[in-house]
Amino acid sequence: MRPAILDRLFAPVAALAGIGPQLARLVERAAGPLVVDLLWHLPSGIVDRRATPRIGALHPRDWPDGSVVTVTATVERHQPGAGRRPYRVFVSDGSGGLMLVYFNVKGDQLQRLLPVGAERVISGRVEYYDGMPQIVHPDHVVAAEAAEKLRAIEPVYPLTAGLSPRVIARAVAAAVERAPELPEWLQPELRERRRWPAWREAVSAAHNPQTAADLAPESRPRERLAYDEILASQLAVALVRATRRRRRGRALAGSGALQARVEAGFGFQLTTSQRQAIAEIAADMQTPHRMMRLLQGDVGSGKTVVALCAMLIAVESGAQAALLAPTEVLARQHHHVLQRLAKPAGVEIGLLTGREKGRARESMLASLASGLTPVVVGTHALLQQDVEFRDLALAVIDEQHRFGVEQRLALAAKGRDADTLLMSATPIPRTLMLTAYGDLDVSRLTEKPPGRRPVDTRAVPLDRFDEVARGIARALKAGAKVFWVCPMVEESENADLAAAEARFKALSELLPGRVGLVHGRMRSADKDRAMAEFADGPVALLVATTVIEVGIDVPAATIMVVEHAERFGLAQLHQLRGRIGRGDQPSTCLLLYQPPLGEIARQRLAILRETDDGFRIAEEDLRLRGGGEVLGTRQSGLPQLRLADLASHATLITVAHDDARLVLDRDPALATPRGEALRLLLYLFRRDEAIQYLRAG
Repeated sequence: MRPAILDRLFAPVAALAGIGPQLARLVERAAGPLVVDLLWHLPSGIVDRRATPRIGALHPRDWPDGSVVTVTATVERHQPGAGRRPYRVFVSDGSGGLMLVYFNVKGDQLQRLLPVGAERVISGRVEYYDGMPQIVHPDHVVAAEAAEKLRAIEPVYPLTAGLSPRVIARAVAAAVERAPELPEWLQPELRERRRWPAWREAVSAAHNPQTAADLAPESRPRERLAYDEILASQLAVALVRATRRRRRGRALAGSGALQARVEAGFGFQLTTSQRQAIAEIAADMQTPHRMMRLLQGDVGSGKTVVALCAMLIAVESGAQAALLAPTEVLARQHHHVLQRLAKPAGVEIGLLTGREKGRARESMLASLASGLTPVVVGTHALLQQDVEFRDLALAVIDEQHRFGVEQRLALAAKGRDADTLLMSATPIPRTLMLTAYGDLDVSRLTEKPPGRRPVDTRAVPLDRFDEVARGIARALKAGAKVFWVCPMVEESENADLAAAEARFKALSELLPGRVGLVHGRMRSADKDRAMAEFADGPVALLVATTVIEVGIDVPAATIMVVEHAERFGLAQLHQLRGRIGRGDQPSTCLLLYQPPLGEIARQRLAILRETDDGFRIAEEDLRLRGGGEVLGTRQSGLPQLRLADLASHATLITVAHDDARLVLDRDPALATPRGEALRLLLYLFRRDEAIQYLRAG
């Protein structure tokens, strides 16, 4: 049960005075459905209304178009509009005249607001028409005696179509009014050191900025609120982790015999970080707790080999292992590689995707149920109800951010106390790791296997397109395979971007029968067919969107062209580049950009030319873009943080991570006065599910 003290904040926004059903829908679209959402809807700017010049002093030289002014004037006359002509009201203060302009005026509202002869205080943005100053739709018009009610500094809030600044400001003010005094959940030493205000004071100050500096993520009220949000997130994650650790697992200790046989047939040495990761995974699997580990490795760092060694531990223990991949192309690719690597050990690797039908599928299902097939690779087909294992002990999930939490858990649930190994080829900065995956243990592969050649990366302006096209034609004649990536699927009236379909058409005319197309709107079977024709068939040039960003392995591909590279994120460009340089041939990545480049785009392309270290690139991406888009996908599984800025508040994440661990070490049931306050914090940021873990424990 949510504590009663928070009830007024968890009321729908329609509970606020003056917010009817229609406005409530707009407010909900801008901020969220509940009153508490308005507390987190922070101002994005300020309007300073302190300038009060005489009207006669308004001149473009001193008060350029758009300047905010507040004047006191007498209403002289009205000039009603007709047709497309606006309604005009003329006012003056003795030093000069000012025109107020209104469009779409209904009834007598302006006569009532601005009666002739009345004195009014008017505030808005001045502009000039035929040399005369005017204000179009003033922000405020009040009687002189009510002037003190005008805020000298006014917050500006993010809006949605149809929602006026005044309505959202009024709704937020009403929400802040409802905010109760809450017991302090922060450590006194931390609050004192950071000089942070109390929670309610921080909320009030964040919504009443007085200068531009008050809008910065580093301002004390905003920093305090950001820390509260991060702490709630870290505490929730720590509770999940603590509960998981208490869950019974099974001890799996392999003999190492199969791994030794497989390793002898590799033909290459494992890297130091691969050995370290295998040791960490083996240690986890030996404990009687369920493993939940994330294996993070850059493109081409050898995650598949590590996953195979983990699966062999399960097989040596007399159990089974399964690898879940997000696409059929990737599943078949893994199956092919694992079959080759596992051959010296005589371990059979099965395959189950949506394409397996009839007798072939029934045979595989029977083989898994009997335990005859010790290791299987598959797509979502593995999650279907009729797929049963004799004894599944390890679930490996590749490109885990492509799966929902339920799907990730569903595979392990087919086993008895099964361990889970998640894999990701998207390097994630440490601060993001703590935010997104703080409940997991993490192994990192930081080296490339020997023999991998660096990719020659060049940034080329689009006006050299013909030269690039001629170079690509020469490479194709010499037998090269080429990826050509476009940022959009079809031409848009609103953007001048090259579209994949248009580029495919143009290139097909030059190279009939040798150009393929892959994009996200195609059916899976068509996508798989196009990829197969590129990997092993007649297609030499594959035009694609970022659907090929992850996991596609075509060692023969040696050239990557990215059109409008300035429109892509840094990590995304790095992932795309990782599709080439996978064989023993020299490879080239051409980043075509539209000049002039903005500063951030210029830095992005420069970093890519400098380094191929995915972890460094991920850190730079976080610095340049902030946390929201770093993984390059909305389905990254990152919690939505509304107050914290992962780039600006990186140090706070580490502090909150350590604080949450310490809290649960000392007060695992959150029963002390601080623990009770922290429960309120979890409810405040809708981390209620974490409270259930407390009860379950």
